[in-house]
This record gives sequence, C-alpha cells and structure tokens, in this order.
Amino acid sequence: MEKKYLKLNDIDAYKIAFNLSNYVWDLIVKLDRFSKDTLGIQFVRAVDSISANIAEGFGRYSKKDKVKFFRIGFGSMYESLDWNEKALKRKLISKTDYDYIYSELQKLPKLIHQLIKFTNSKLSE
Repeated sequence: MEKKYLKLNDIDAYKIAFNLSNYVWDLIVKLDRFSKDTLGIQFVRAVDSISANIAEGFGRYSKKDKVKFFRIGFGSMYESLDWNEKALKRKLISKTDYDYIYSELQKLPKLIHQLIKFTNSKLSE
C-alpha cells in the first residue's frame, strides 16, 4: 500500500484563506487611491497573511515552527475581521461582500485549531 502524503491544497483552512485573499484583492483594486492606501493595503496584507502563514507553517520541519506559523495565521484572521468591519462602516464594500468575507473568516478558527491539534498529535518534535 502506497503512503499518501498531505499536500498544502488538501488543507481546508488554506484553501478557504487562499480563495478569500483573492476575493478581497478583487474588491480592493477597484477602490480610489486614498481608500487603497489607508484601509485597502492593510486589509489585503491581513487576509493574504492567513494563507501565507498556513503555507509557511506547512513547509516547516519542526512541530514548534509549524504551530507558530499556524497561530500567526490565526491572528491575521482576527485582524481581517477588523478590516472587514471598517470597510463596511466606511462604505468601501457592499453588505453582500461583507457578509461573504465574514462567513468565510468564521470558518477558519475551527479549521486552524484542528490543523494545530493534528500537527501536535501527529508529529513528535
């Protein structure tokens, strides 16, 4: 029986975060310069950071390193929630876009915690 290795695209948290980052990008590139320079860049960086840190953690060797990056991605998820709220309040995104982003972000805490738990239980050090 051939051993199956986990790939980055097998991780649900990564797939959701990656797709969400591109969704947010598509919204932000349409904004005026002031909105992009103030809120937009920060929002894109925060949401990009979720999938980027999951990917970086996936590529690390030690359990401690992996979990550290997964936790950074978790923090970026909360930062993204804040930018999403601000973008709605400042009328930079529609309520429909806000709701979609919010619902996708709400899926991530459980998935990232499962990833951390899996990593802690399957790797020795």
